[in-house]
Amino acid sequence: MKKSIFLFALLISLFQVFLTGDSLAQKKFLAMGTTQSASSHYAYFVAVAKVINTRVPEVSISVVETGASVDNINRIKKGDLDLGMTTIHLQYQAFHGMGPWEGKPIKDQYVLWVYQPAPQNFVVREDSGVKSVYDLAGKSFNPGMRGSATEKTAESILEALGIAPNFYRGGTDDTVAAIKDRRVVGYVKSGAGVDSLDASTLDIATITPIRLLGFSDQDIAKVLVKYPYLSPISMPKGVYKDSPAYKTFAMLIGVVVKKDLPEDLVYKMVKAANEGFADQVAAYPSIKGVNLAKLTLETCTVPLHPGAIKYYREIGLKVPENLIPK
Repeated sequence: MKKSIFLFALLISLFQVFLTGDSLAQKKFLAMGTTQSASSHYAYFVAVAKVINTRVPEVSISVVETGASVDNINRIKKGDLDLGMTTIHLQYQAFHGMGPWEGKPIKDQYVLWVYQPAPQNFVVREDSGVKSVYDLAGKSFNPGMRGSATEKTAESILEALGIAPNFYRGGTDDTVAAIKDRRVVGYVKSGAGVDSLDASTLDIATITPIRLLGFSDQDIAKVLVKYPYLSPISMPKGVYKDSPAYKTFAMLIGVVVKKDLPEDLVYKMVKAANEGFADQVAAYPSIKGVNLAKLTLETCTVPLHPGAIKYYREIGLKVPENLIPK
């Protein structure tokens, strides 16, 4: 009798092992590119991965620290990543074979959602003597983290205005240290929404006073003639202490995925991200009040993955024609 019970228990255990192994075999393991861990956007993607992993048992997403948008687009193309952070204007360039992808369009990546407009803040030490973007000419200045969308955008803006700084290249941590010890007059950093500065900029401000540089209407018009896909944005008074209101450019930040992920799986991922939005706000408070689906359909200029389209239509939204893959 005891032998029979033992054999029965053994068979149950083996069956459970078989089921577990079969479940693991069917689970889709995905690598999601983000940015450097010093950025507050990194925390957002950690939260996104947790939300999806919890709500979609068929998938397991690992968060990968990268050089941000340009790096992510290229690594998804090579197959090193499955999805990741992107800026919509750079994804637009990649899709249409412009900029860094001149003549080599990337048509096999689709957007899932847009979660934030990120102002590009031109930040300098107050004691640097730099009072306008034109004063950056010849100065040691970091245009953004190496390989990031911020770097490419800042270079384009300054080039359109005929301003040629002595560019300092490096990561966020290196640049913050260089600004603190006066080796660099400042940098460009994506803001955490329109009413607050990024954590690294606030870190600099605890050591030395800073100044935020704005653009005139004439500057903006000149930039847009050459780069019509950039988005001007007005920043309110008091973003930093008693700083005046100013104008700069913003990037739309979203999530891009390789084209060949199954539609049903992507549908579940997008549904999870939208329904688990509160957990994302907890990790990245600057997106409080954002409606992911609405923001995506109103601002995105790159085709959406069919799985994302399926979800947006399911909740009663009309998907613009230009966002439907041809």
